[in-house]
Amino acid sequence: MSAPARPRPTACLALADGSIFYGMGFGATGQTVAELCFNTAMTGYQEIMTDPSYAGQIVTFTFPHIGNVGTNPEDDETGDPVAAGMVVKWMPTTPSSWRNIQPLSDWLAARGRIAIGGIDTRRLTRAIRQQGAPHAALAHDPDGNFDIEALVATARSFAGLEGMDLAKDVTCAQTYRWNEMRWAWPDGYAPQTEAKHKVVAVDYGAKRNILRCLASAGCDVTVLPATATYDDIMAHKPDGVFLSNGPGDPAATGAYAVPMIRDVLDKTDLPVFGICLGHQMLALALGATTVKMSHGHHGANHPVKDYDTGKVEITSMNHGFAVDGQSLPEGVRETHVSLFDGSNCGIRVDGRPVWSVQHHPEASPGPQDSYYLFERFSEAMAARNA
Repeated sequence: MSAPARPRPTACLALADGSIFYGMGFGATGQTVAELCFNTAMTGYQEIMTDPSYAGQIVTFTFPHIGNVGTNPEDDETGDPVAAGMVVKWMPTTPSSWRNIQPLSDWLAARGRIAIGGIDTRRLTRAIRQQGAPHAALAHDPDGNFDIEALVATARSFAGLEGMDLAKDVTCAQTYRWNEMRWAWPDGYAPQTEAKHKVVAVDYGAKRNILRCLASAGCDVTVLPATATYDDIMAHKPDGVFLSNGPGDPAATGAYAVPMIRDVLDKTDLPVFGICLGHQMLALALGATTVKMSHGHHGANHPVKDYDTGKVEITSMNHGFAVDGQSLPEGVRETHVSLFDGSNCGIRVDGRPVWSVQHHPEASPGPQDSYYLFERFSEAMAARNA
């Protein structure tokens, strides 16, 4: 008795080095090109796909069970998926969560995002770890027709993320107010009605949960576009300035962001707090430099040591660039470091309420290990106003 015929592949992932991975497509059809990274988180695939920091990247999920709790609007970090595509081991199963509104494949298709299943993600992840994040082209064709040479050429033609300012592509179009707090049972997202501090959040690709954490910490949040100037910020008479996460090369975004941050530091005594790209923007404004990492940090199990307390926090990470800890100028000290590779994960200006972290405290992988950072920001504003 002959073995049953294997189904014809309907998706193809082509790397710039010529490696080809065939699988089964789901989500949207078509083709996309981006940098390929891997994420080790076991949960949160919807939040990852809608995190603006993943602009210009295709995400390989190392955990095989992706999609089996479906999707729902409450878990979006921004309006639509930002990651260019998705790579998984097993095809998504029928959603089994009471919170499900739409199956993952339908959710991706409705938003124009391509996905491929049936891939040996361990082999792919090993290649990324050993060789660095490659450029890749991902195609989904229900008929299984692929021009492999053209796909490889497309992957090789991708310019890469170095020198690329992606914050302008994902920032808000205009200023808006935010008062929604963190999700809590059974009410969901409640509004902040007793805010104590006025905060301007500069949006380089801000995640909604960051804004919710600021609101839950007692902040009245006004969100400004990435290109906001010093005068734009001060027109709102803030008690503090927050610098958000975001995608791309910090040196490129810094061309317009760094002068604004320097003005805030030089002309005011306002508390300043940054996360992810905001951390890198602050470091550049203080005179440090950033570097492109081999394959970056993407996951929800990253141990980070807080030098001030000696505590090790389990954090969520998503970055392909890092602050060079050796480049920090006098008066700026390293406060957090990755226990995976020793890379910088936090800085603070001596004697001033100005600090930032590379990891994502709002993502709650600890689950509350790093929330104190939002409370510290609130306390700093209260102390200044007192």
